[in-house]
Amino acid sequence: MLFPKRDYPANCTLLTCFLLALVPVGAGADTGSSQTGTALPAPLIAQLAEDENVEDVVQSEPRKIAPNVDLKKVAPMPEPEPESESELAGPEPVPSETFTLLGKEVLPGTSTRLAWSPNIQIAGLSQTTPVLVVNGAHTGPTLCLTGAIHGDELNGIEIVRRAMYDLDPAKLSGRVVGVPIVNLSGFQQGSRYLPDRRDLNRYFPGRPDGTLADRIAHSLFTDVIGHCDMLVDIHTGSLKRTNLPQLRADMNNPEVAEFTRGFDRMAVVHSSGSPGMLRTAAVNAGIRAVTLEAGESLRIQEHQIEAGVNSLNSLMEKHGMISRMFVWGDPQPVYYDSTWIRAQHGGILFSDVDLGDRISEGEILGYVADPITNEQYPIRSNSNGRVIGMAVDQVVMAGFAAYHIGTEAEVPGE
Repeated sequence: MLFPKRDYPANCTLLTCFLLALVPVGAGADTGSSQTGTALPAPLIAQLAEDENVEDVVQSEPRKIAPNVDLKKVAPMPEPEPESESELAGPEPVPSETFTLLGKEVLPGTSTRLAWSPNIQIAGLSQTTPVLVVNGAHTGPTLCLTGAIHGDELNGIEIVRRAMYDLDPAKLSGRVVGVPIVNLSGFQQGSRYLPDRRDLNRYFPGRPDGTLADRIAHSLFTDVIGHCDMLVDIHTGSLKRTNLPQLRADMNNPEVAEFTRGFDRMAVVHSSGSPGMLRTAAVNAGIRAVTLEAGESLRIQEHQIEAGVNSLNSLMEKHGMISRMFVWGDPQPVYYDSTWIRAQHGGILFSDVDLGDRISEGEILGYVADPITNEQYPIRSNSNGRVIGMAVDQVVMAGFAAYHIGTEAEVPGE
């Protein structure tokens, strides 16, 4: 068993053990759904959305036409043809400056590890969250990478680690700030949520005098995110759901729509975002931001990680932060419309399709089997499109969001 029912620390004091004894067994685990598990006491239950992987699509505002942005072409910025050796060498890079973050000065051409603390823990048991910073030798934009806002989403942690440690400060133009594990307490417990059972990605930009989630969100947003020009917030599917590598972006925003063009081989799903999401708060603050989804929670998936790292490298190359021999792949679609297809019956889900499969209207995606009566209930697609997200085979109830289908909708006037 991964987590014992009750495991008191060896150095547990009388007061601490007494407080731990008041917490119901399993209160720190990720329930994921209200269909199973014992109900928590009312003060510990947060008003949680069904799942932002579902909700931010279901409640997304219809796409409007973003003016002066060609959304169908995803390609690197054209480079002028050099006419002489001096032009071939390009303009002389502008030296960078000292970067101040979290009260520390990071010199040009150096990398370091800082510590962020939202100051919400018990003073004697406080724990800081590592923040990786690479300050390039040359001037350029500041990119922020965040992972594990949900503590059980492991792919993002590895994507941030590989991207950060692959950078050479002497050759970098600009700065990259990486927070591999935002929700450190959730990560240590294998839980999606904060200790108070709230979803941190519903509380940005936060408040200094609000709930625990408010205070953590406010601290991160003020002390770290606010110093960046661009943000990539990395997630996975929620409990027992998986996502094709993709960007979630508000394609109604011209700057965000243009920003998505820097990610190589990455499908884009239009999602206006929900209030409280980090990327929504960042865009409202004038920071170009997207969510990068890759794979499923509680797993390390090499293919998904490689796709994420590749897309971040292409983004930095596009913005002139790094200079590498980078071969761009074929443009991936932009899914302006997408929908979740739900199970109409309870039982055990068995899928006949895989992530990335192209499907037709009426095609059987899978079926739900009643384990007692042996009834088989097929789940059919309601449109032509592509499977960009899906539930892994599991026990489901009627109404469960099982398949996320992306549609390349026609753009009026094009």
